Amino acid sequence: MLTILRNFSHQIRTSGVARSMLLSALVGIVAGLGAIAFYYAANWAHHLFIGGLGGYHAPEEGAGEGSFLTMIDSLSMGFNWYICLIPVIGGLVSGFLVFRYAPEAEGHGTDAAIDAFHNKGGHIRARVPFIKAISSIATISTGGSAGREGPIAQIGAGFGSFLATKLNLTASDRRILLLAGMAGGIGATFRSPLGGALFAVEVLYRDNEFEHEGLVAAIISSIVAYSLFGSVTGWEPLLSTPHFVFRQPQELIVFLVMGALLAMAGVVYVKVFYGFRDWFRALPFPNYLKPVAGAFLLGILALFVPQVLGSGYGWIQAALYGKMALWVMLVVAVAKILATSLTISSGGSGGVFAPSLVIGAMLGGAFGAGAQTLFPALVTDPRAFVLVGMAGFFAAVSKTPIATLIMVSELTGNYGLLAPLMLVCTVAMLTRSKNTIYEKQVATRLDSKAHLGDFVLDVTEGIKVGDLADQGLTPTFIPQDLPLPEVMKRIANAEGAYYHVVDEAGSAIGVFSVNDIRRILNEDIPPGLVIAKDIATSDMLTVEPEEALGSALKKLAGHELEEIPVVNPDNPGQILYMLTRRSALARYTAELEKQRGIYAE
Repeated sequence: MLTILRNFSHQIRTSGVARSMLLSALVGIVAGLGAIAFYYAANWAHHLFIGGLGGYHAPEEGAGEGSFLTMIDSLSMGFNWYICLIPVIGGLVSGFLVFRYAPEAEGHGTDAAIDAFHNKGGHIRARVPFIKAISSIATISTGGSAGREGPIAQIGAGFGSFLATKLNLTASDRRILLLAGMAGGIGATFRSPLGGALFAVEVLYRDNEFEHEGLVAAIISSIVAYSLFGSVTGWEPLLSTPHFVFRQPQELIVFLVMGALLAMAGVVYVKVFYGFRDWFRALPFPNYLKPVAGAFLLGILALFVPQVLGSGYGWIQAALYGKMALWVMLVVAVAKILATSLTISSGGSGGVFAPSLVIGAMLGGAFGAGAQTLFPALVTDPRAFVLVGMAGFFAAVSKTPIATLIMVSELTGNYGLLAPLMLVCTVAMLTRSKNTIYEKQVATRLDSKAHLGDFVLDVTEGIKVGDLADQGLTPTFIPQDLPLPEVMKRIANAEGAYYHVVDEAGSAIGVFSVNDIRRILNEDIPPGLVIAKDIATSDMLTVEPEEALGSALKKLAGHELEEIPVVNPDNPGQILYMLTRRSALARYTAELEKQRGIYAE
């Protein structure tokens, strides 16, 4: 057994694939546990504030058809009049926590994770997931019109980023684990393992692009998180539906029209959402009070349309069984757009997935009911339009058609409408291709800083690291037993930014930078007790003279280094010179200009 464990440990250290699978599974475990904790905390707090204090009881998600005995043809509901003040509690808690401790946790967390992927090397501050979780629970449980996917996505992504940083992985690996965390959180929360994995790699881009490098990690994490979540909370789909089937191809004409109309509605939704965001930002009072103002306005709206409170899955459930009147669905859809904008655009914390599904379901249900009245021969079951409307509307505003149709199928447990789902999601996405609820999406991989060098490194083809030897810096060697005061004298006039610690034979055994010295000094250890070996890390990244320059550039960029040692391939402890990022990029630029000149001729 001991031998097996040793072999496994060695394989993990030496195999990139094995390491990626193990880390993805670990991220999935944390994402699943986070989803479980968030689920129970949010439900408990919601029942306490909205159910107990507010006296408001919406239909339950996942309820069977027998739970809806009468048609809902009125907006009136029983609740305590002061329910309009309850969202203010959530707005105050959320606003204080977010703007005091983690401003990047403002709004819907998926956008923050997308931004971290494209523009921040996959970095998410360790405190963000905790602040996001608490502030989102406060928002959702007090009636805020927000969903769970944004907070859970940021929680999972935050742990993936944290793990990669602690293990000193490359920026590319950090981004992959960030996506794995997103996938795990979403896959668990919506009981949609495949949809969660696809969403994480599809939501990054506005056009038809996938982050295919992260798909395997996302799938592994999503499976693990979903399995954990299901084991604790149950395996039933989030929503219960009638048994829908698609058997009339002519009905696709009606679905086609609905797809285009959903795209138009998506444009209105996005404009209202970000219009409110700009309006709240312009208000002349502290940022932490703006979610309070949004919550108060939401409360006033809820006095007239109480259906806007909370995530709203119960109203989707009612519509799926055909128990909501056409005009009620239209009013709820419009009011939900306003409520979501007041909740999240004001700076409140929560996701846009759940509200978007409610809006799409209401619009789809209203369209289906109207179409059956006008064209009874074409519409088989108007309730099917509720399910397809959910997917079509979110695909229109998120630009994730594949993930959305899979997620809606999984969270309803209904795969009988795949053909109309595919049609409506595609049409809705393409009708207004630049309209998106996720501001941080970029059009394609070419527009992402994460892939800045992926499409241009081949201009260095044929160039070796050794070709830049004459431009290399002389390495600074520090004997391993040299005391810290002497180390500081030795590096005072050194040329480079990194200093290599060598043993008695002159072989490099570690490396450190000025930042490492600062860290030691901050620990209040007497400098005379510290030697060079104590400061250095043995984890050294190197290149060899025969290595391609493109490979060296990727290592420099992936680890955000300014220099990298070039070692003797026959003696890896012997450093020949330091290759700098500046000289490598200068050679790249020269080669690029040369290629341009060739093609210009």
